[in-house]
Formats: sequence, C-alpha cells, structure tokens
Amino acid sequence: MKSPMCKDLAPGQNVQGIFLVQSKDVRQKRSGEPYLSLTLMDRSGDVDAKMWDNVANIMDSFERDDFVKVKGEAQLYQNRLQFTIHTLQRVPDSEIDLGDFLPASRRDPKEMWAEFQAVVASIANPHLKALLDNLFSDEKLAAAYRTAPAAKAIHHAWLGGLLEHVLSLCAQARFMARHYPGIDEDLLLTGVVLHDLGKISELEYARSFGYSAEGGLLGHMHIGLRLMAEHLPAGFPPKLRSLVEHMILSHHGQLEYGSPKLPVFPEALLLHHLDNLDSKMAAIFQALERDRATPGLWTGYNAALERSFLDKDKYLAESPAQSAMKPAATAAKPASQNSSPFGQALFSALGGENTGGKES
Repeated sequence: MKSPMCKDLAPGQNVQGIFLVQSKDVRQKRSGEPYLSLTLMDRSGDVDAKMWDNVANIMDSFERDDFVKVKGEAQLYQNRLQFTIHTLQRVPDSEIDLGDFLPASRRDPKEMWAEFQAVVASIANPHLKALLDNLFSDEKLAAAYRTAPAAKAIHHAWLGGLLEHVLSLCAQARFMARHYPGIDEDLLLTGVVLHDLGKISELEYARSFGYSAEGGLLGHMHIGLRLMAEHLPAGFPPKLRSLVEHMILSHHGQLEYGSPKLPVFPEALLLHHLDNLDSKMAAIFQALERDRATPGLWTGYNAALERSFLDKDKYLAESPAQSAMKPAATAAKPASQNSSPFGQALFSALGGENTGGKES
C-alpha cells in the first residue's frame, strides 16, 4: 500500500509509507510508559503523528531528520488530522531522494529570481543600488537567498519561501510608496530586500527546517547586519547606513517580538506592517489549505495567531438546515498556551516561533 502525500491524508485512511521526521519528542503517559509525539513531513506538508504502543524498543533507533517507514491510520483529533503509528522503522539515507521530502515554493525559481533582479535594477539611489549589487554578486549568498525558507514553520516555510515573501512585499511596498506622499521608495524596497537577509544563516534547511547554532546565538537581525557590513560599498553615507540598519533592527515592530528598536520613521513603520501582514496572510492561507479536507467549518487551533480560522467557502456553501443542527463552533485556547507578552517572548527566546503572530 503506497502512502499518499501528507496533504492528501484523510480521516480513516490506512497509511504505509516513508516520511522525514521533522520533530521528535518522547513523552510519558499517565501510566509512566513512553509514547512518541512526532511531526512527519514530505514536500507537500506535514502531519502530527503519535505512537502509543511498543515505543520503548524503537524510540532510540531514529532521531529528528531521519527517514522512517511507518504503518498506521489517519484520524481526526480536535478537528485536526493526526496520524496514529502502529509500526516504525528507520530507512537509510541511501534509499531516499531528498526532493520527495522538502517542501518548495509553487512559483518557478527562475521566474522569481528574474523578478527579484528587476527589483534591484529599479533602485535609482546609487548607494543603495551599489549595496544590493555587492550583496547579490556574492554567488554563495545569492544561492542561499534563492533557496532559504522565510521561517521555520509559521509562514513561507518552504524552499524559496524567503524569496517568495520578499517579492510579495516588494509589490505591496511599491503600491504604498505611491499611496503615501513623501515615502522614499528606494529606501523602502531596500529594507524589504534586506530585512530577513539573516535568515539564510539563521535557519537550517538541508533536511527538515530548524535553527542553526548561529541562528540560536545571534538571530537573523544581527546576522543580517553583519552580512550588510561585509558587503558595504566604499563611501557609503553613514546616515543612510543607519537608516537601513534601523529598518532591519525594527521590522518586528515591538520589543517583545524581538525587535531591539521600535520603527521611528515612515519607511521603517511601513516595512513592519507590510511584513506582519504578509506573514499573517500566508499563515492563514496555509492553515485553511492544510485543514480543508477535514470536516467542519473551522481549522485546528493555530498557536502562532492564537485562534482557529473559519473556512468561509464551506460556511457559505452550508445550508441553513445544516447550520441549525450544529452547535456554535468555538476556538478554545489550550490551557498551556501563555498569551502574555512575557510568555510570548520567552517562547520565542527558547527557539519556538513567535506566539504573538509575528514571524521569527
């Protein structure tokens, strides 16, 4: 029996196939016996998985980023698909084609890169243009920028996700620069291009997506500043450099979300809000697509944005009689989720995605 892709799994379906282990936790039942909580992935997405029985004999036989062959059943739990594993066996890397397991942008990579190069070419300010040219003439840096995801999990979490996110922001930035008088479009576009530059080293994405040691120590803002400094053209105006650096440091918008500075001039504030909007819209579309095949009008609970989402297409298609027969949907927040700013900042500092809804 061949396993379908993660995105095609349906409740009640018997599943047999090979997956990449994105995360692995060994937990305890109330009886004290261990069970496994896993996230399994392929290029189409990921699925929450649990193994309840016969765990002691296999829990040390594989680790995160290994490939495993599993048998089990897809089930519905709290309106989210969950895969219950009956048997599990590690698969050697030599038997694997990595292209089957890493999610990638649906956009054509060459098309995206050509669009990005056109954005850089459009910069009229000679100093900003020279900075971007210096950065992206570094082929190693450019290759990483084309490949990197934009985040570990919350939004654009696929190969090419960073570039896709930046191009979406560029389109919005050009509109906003024309909408608000006095906005420096070149400065805003440069901030868009550079705000997440450090993601190319903060994240690891050769196998499953996670944080590198450098990312855990410094974070992508500081890494981005260092990369910018290494490629700064001779004679770059110091005040213009400070403006660009401020946009990188302030783009999360709030101190509790990881920005060491608040945005204090118009282009910096615009960058923050555009970045926040694009990441949240990507997150909601991702949640809706992931849960579209499951019954019910609501997605599972999204910890990053602290809510479930209504599938409006299902809602509008539902007859009045069906609505009357069903209780009102609620999106109860898990009791363990800390919604305070301190809890959000602590969770982010410990390596989780920012629970305040801001991409990390």
